[in-house]
Amino acid sequence: MRSLVPSNLYQELATWHRDIDDLFRRFFSNREEEMPQSLINWSPQMEVFEKDGQYIVRADIPGVNPHEVEVSLLNDSLVIQGERKKSDAVNEKNYHYSETAYGRFERRLALPKGVDGDKITARFENGVLEIAVPLPSSATAKKVPIEIAASEPKKLEAA
Repeated sequence: MRSLVPSNLYQELATWHRDIDDLFRRFFSNREEEMPQSLINWSPQMEVFEKDGQYIVRADIPGVNPHEVEVSLLNDSLVIQGERKKSDAVNEKNYHYSETAYGRFERRLALPKGVDGDKITARFENGVLEIAVPLPSSATAKKVPIEIAASEPKKLEAA
């Protein structure tokens, strides 16, 4: 008899996305300083929104030591790197079920040109890393009015 295994569509898509990123990284990059994708085991979930002239980036990284997380600005990209280490408290043969991912992670987020890296702040609380990136004035949203043309109603002609 087959056992039921819960399907995690997000995890399957994340794995597929990671594999495609790996393919492009290997094909287009010759930089040795880049971390091999095979060492990256998971990808924290993130949300990014704009508030008060800043990008706010939140990354869920529970179980990660905040002293072992690195936030950097590389060209026009925000880079978040770290590692979630597996606890030695439980032996693998004693596990019954685990959905928790362990290992290194790296997330990159494209930022608008002109971001002042000296004004970026980061805060870690309750397993959530929050990064505030002040947006340059040229990158703030401007509402564009839409001109609506007046049209005359069409008359139906009898055939």
